[in-house]
Amino acid sequence: MTTDVTEITVIGDDDTGLVARVTSLLFERGINIEDLDQAVRDGVFRMSLAVDTSEMVCTEETLREDLHALGDDLGLDVQVRFPADRETQEIAVLGTKESHCLEALFEAWANDELGADIGVVIGNHDDLQPLAEHYGVPFHDIGDEKGQQNEEHLIDLLAEYDADLIVLARYMRILSPNVVFRYEDRIINVHPSLLPAFPGAEAYRQAVEEGVRVAGVTAHYVTTDLDQGPIITQRAFDVPDDADIEEMKRRGQPLEADALLEAVKLHLNGDVSVHRGRTTVRENGTGYQLGLPTKIDDVTPDRPVDGIGSAVADDHSGAHEP
Repeated sequence: MTTDVTEITVIGDDDTGLVARVTSLLFERGINIEDLDQAVRDGVFRMSLAVDTSEMVCTEETLREDLHALGDDLGLDVQVRFPADRETQEIAVLGTKESHCLEALFEAWANDELGADIGVVIGNHDDLQPLAEHYGVPFHDIGDEKGQQNEEHLIDLLAEYDADLIVLARYMRILSPNVVFRYEDRIINVHPSLLPAFPGAEAYRQAVEEGVRVAGVTAHYVTTDLDQGPIITQRAFDVPDDADIEEMKRRGQPLEADALLEAVKLHLNGDVSVHRGRTTVRENGTGYQLGLPTKIDDVTPDRPVDGIGSAVADDHSGAHEP
């Protein structure tokens, strides 16, 4: 969505008449709906609206209160984000035990390369707490002794820290629709494979077992379908014949951090958009590395391509005419 519209997200149990109740409230206040999308997954209803509030007949605070009151009446959670609410973006980082992606995000933040604040780190183990404390960022452990996440606690924390973007820095838990729907196109994950190949767990192991010669990593938006969200950036590396899992990690982890950081920058700068399950980089989105580095072009063959052979043959046939 563009940054000059008000974003409204409605989440709750699926029921009839929900869309009509919300849209009627907006119409009565002189608000024009520019885009509306709805979905239901596992009994969870989600409606996302982009609306123009420039000519509404009430204040922003009144609209927010009215929508929250309607949500309470219908048993819905309603989030409202006015353009001014997004001027300083807040990042919530989720992690488990691996530190490399979180470290890259912290370094970029400390060097003023993000243009946003890392407001909180949330883990399902406490392994990353020392790193968060080193950078003076609050850390919350929402996992039990086995690392199972408390999703209600997670939702409360994301609301408390007013997260604009959620970054999964090797967070080894699946988020349910109850979380994903609240932050659609605002959750970025990095996966250790060139998606759509090798989704799910143990991606490096899958690559070794399949004997691939080239492996890689993918940063993508999170959807309710595991590892199938719109791809933002990818990186690739060669796989030696004798590569084991540890060698794959050694080669892949720096690229995971790099691809994730590039995807985060694209999102924060508003240089990437999502349409029909694919990302598009906007005109001002130059200077990013979306896939392989440009220098690879120097060693990539550019011929032959289909059609050149027949053109040459035509030239030769003409040359032999009497």
